Amino acid sequence: MRLPFAWMVCLRYLREGRMQTLLILAGVTAGVAVIIFLTTLISQLQASIIDKTLGSQAHIVMKPPRAENLTSLPASSTAAIVQPRAQRLRSIDQWEAVARLAAQTGGVQAVSPILSGAGFAARAEANQPITLMGVDPQAYQRIVRMDKYLTLGRFDVSGANTVIGVELAKDLGVTVGDKIRIITMDGSNDLLTIAGVFDIGNRDLNRRWVYSSIKMAQSLLDLPGGITEIDLRVTDLFQAERTALELQAQTGLTVESWMQTNAQLLTALKSQSMSNNLIRLFVVLIVAVGIASVLVVSVVQKQKEIGILRAMGATPRRVMSIFLLQGGFYGLLGSALGSALSLALLNFFSRVSRNADGTLLISPDIEPSVVAWACALALGVGLLAAALPARRAAGMDPVQAIRA
Repeated sequence: MRLPFAWMVCLRYLREGRMQTLLILAGVTAGVAVIIFLTTLISQLQASIIDKTLGSQAHIVMKPPRAENLTSLPASSTAAIVQPRAQRLRSIDQWEAVARLAAQTGGVQAVSPILSGAGFAARAEANQPITLMGVDPQAYQRIVRMDKYLTLGRFDVSGANTVIGVELAKDLGVTVGDKIRIITMDGSNDLLTIAGVFDIGNRDLNRRWVYSSIKMAQSLLDLPGGITEIDLRVTDLFQAERTALELQAQTGLTVESWMQTNAQLLTALKSQSMSNNLIRLFVVLIVAVGIASVLVVSVVQKQKEIGILRAMGATPRRVMSIFLLQGGFYGLLGSALGSALSLALLNFFSRVSRNADGTLLISPDIEPSVVAWACALALGVGLLAAALPARRAAGMDPVQAIRA
């Protein structure tokens, strides 16, 4: 079976310039591998950072509006001294209606009412300051998946059960099944049984957070029927601020998103994405220049051959297709080899790089969409880089090309 004319000439040119072909294929392969590897690596690292940072907190928190500050003007001065007003524990007004409104807001995935307040956890002579958090376990686990953080017991806060952090358990010398006394700031206290111990990877929170049922927290904090905050989880993390502003306008509450409370994390994520985009841009430019330069040289070297082809009746379109096929060949074969190389790099990197607990830092799996995007980009770059040399070859005058 004979190949079409353009394919036959294209393969002949590729065989004649073996060294150039191999060098360009190596360049395209490396470029595609770098793009896929970096895109996968950075996306997985970002997902890991977000999960570790935001996995233990809500994406959006709704709280009662802060009381206005008191301003006093001393007789000896005309300058105003603003004195922050002590913020007493206050419930969200009509919190059930607010929770329903939040659940119906576009992009909100889960809603959980919480009652939190300061207190102390005591066991024998040991006494530690804590934040008591009354939660509905089913609703709260849609915000924070506590099951994956448990080291002992279960996340059971029904009745007089409580769940505490590993650091607090060490400080008090307790474990699952033991009892601790919870004392609030107004002197209310009750004896709770430890049903579970968690470790969320933050020592301060492991030492401070104590979970109970909402009813138990309402009783201890003397806020019957009250809720101090509503936690939300959203579908799109990077639309959290927009959703928070919408809810704040609708309810008049203080609504904060993770993008406000974790501004440094957001800046770091944006910087990572920007660096990745710049690296990809430079890689694409280098590959494009490499393909274009090789094909330009090929056109100059084969000027007489192109003139003979034109004189024998080859149309400008056929001549152009010869060089476009070369560009497509570089892009297509280079992208296939680059995909295989990136998979090998990810497998190697996943074996040598581990988290502190020994788990995988990154997964060797590659998203098919990333591979498809990189391959399409390589093919497109190959064709575009070949376009200028192809037009130059197609536009040659046969007589002048043969005489040159």
